[in-house]
Amino acid sequence: MEDKKIFGLQRNVFFTGLTSFFTDTSTKMIYSVMPLFLLSIGASKTSISLIEGIAESTASLFKAFSGHWSDKIGKNKPFMLIGYGVTALITPLYALVRLPIHVLFFRFIERIGKGLRAAPRDSLISSSVSKSETGKNFGFHKAMDNSGAILGPLAAFLLLYFFPLNYTNIFFIATIPAILGVVTIAVFIKEAKVVKNDKKSTFHLNQLPKKFYFFLFIVFIFTLGNSADALLLVKTAETGIDKSYVPFVYMIFNTVSVFLAIPVGKISDKRGREVLIILGFIVYSIVYFFFGKFNSLNVFLVLFVFYGLYSALVDGSQKALISDIVSKELKGTGFGLYHAVLGITLLPASLIAGLLYDHVNSNAPFYFGSLMALLAAVSMIVFTIINKHNSHLPVVPTT
Repeated sequence: MEDKKIFGLQRNVFFTGLTSFFTDTSTKMIYSVMPLFLLSIGASKTSISLIEGIAESTASLFKAFSGHWSDKIGKNKPFMLIGYGVTALITPLYALVRLPIHVLFFRFIERIGKGLRAAPRDSLISSSVSKSETGKNFGFHKAMDNSGAILGPLAAFLLLYFFPLNYTNIFFIATIPAILGVVTIAVFIKEAKVVKNDKKSTFHLNQLPKKFYFFLFIVFIFTLGNSADALLLVKTAETGIDKSYVPFVYMIFNTVSVFLAIPVGKISDKRGREVLIILGFIVYSIVYFFFGKFNSLNVFLVLFVFYGLYSALVDGSQKALISDIVSKELKGTGFGLYHAVLGITLLPASLIAGLLYDHVNSNAPFYFGSLMALLAAVSMIVFTIINKHNSHLPVVPTT
């Protein structure tokens, strides 16, 4: 019997979105102040980039593992519980940090949690809805995710405003929504897997279509120029803005993404994912180019608006496209490889960006990111043309 819908959404989609809302409220409270906190304990720009890159990349193997293993056992919820639980346990421990290396250790453990939960969570959403509504539902999840990313920086801004440079308060208070996210999974989310992928003991690369790997290559190109948002916050802080307002500036980006995520998801269901991804890459390229060209707070405020547009166009559309490409019994594996590529590529991306920032100038990493996004847009156009051509070829029956 089908579960009763909540606000027109499947139960799992709604409560997975609520989980992400709580968790992102927590993580973005911390993330929005982490660059300032690291600078306050002696970290360089390269160190800030490397901490994020190492944490994401070394934990990214768990993303591929968790997605494939969730396909093998036919379950997503256990990986989500453990993954979100790790984040809740690590969050208050940031209050103990005294050196940048401590942040690296805690970020690494916390990212393992994300690695365990990300692919099974996306697989759960995909398995809970019909293909005709995939974009809308991933759009809803993105909107809830970014709603937390609005509330988190806003809370951090208020705490820094009334208690300047007291980061410990932020770390402790951020623990509360993280715990609520875990409770939501445990109580309200149900399994949606219907097929165990136990036909073979090992996974072979040829089980996934070639166009999936072509798309992953495009994701790699784009991500190589898409270093952590921490550098955007660092450059914004260098305009002379009061440091307590930096989380508020970051909130602008997430607010725009929230309002646009669901409408964009609906458009992708009707018009296709590829054109929105191409447009998103182009918007990103323009935004990063102007981040490199200018050093003005007023300009950056406008750019953060368009950065939110890029996020709404690309994030949900990429996941919906993967859901379209990959067969149902391998969705966890497909999403796992996608998240793994994102994570692994972030290490060289962060290293390149940090070195360019420290040893060339503050504009260089943004020009590099702009160029890579443009190359990704061109590659995505080629991907779209090839797919349309192949879709019109006659199907040759096998014997």
